[in-house]
Amino acid sequence: MRVIAKSTLRKFWETPIYQDAQGPLESWHDEAIVATWRTPHEVKAQFGNASICGNNRIVFNIAGNKYRLVVEMQYRCGIAWVKFIGTHAQYDEIDVETVSQLPRPEGRGL
Repeated sequence: MRVIAKSTLRKFWETPIYQDAQGPLESWHDEAIVATWRTPHEVKAQFGNASICGNNRIVFNIAGNKYRLVVEMQYRCGIAWVKFIGTHAQYDEIDVETVSQLPRPEGRGL
């Protein structure tokens, strides 16, 4: 899959309070770029704790469910488009099917 965009993930983990997300996000990215998912069920087969949602969205648990990654899958084009990465608490405040922005850490803009 083509992941749009690793820079989004990097921007998140380069924020000091989210530095612990770097390893898990890089691992997810490494798996995603070699994947050839054609259906949500293929994603679920690889990531058993992923949640299939509406609007072609998949929610991945990152770093033992400390973070949530929302990705819009465009299976025909082979694209995985990062729509949200944030803490579990930040995730609870979004609409998974419509979100398309990253949360802003306290006192900082992304």
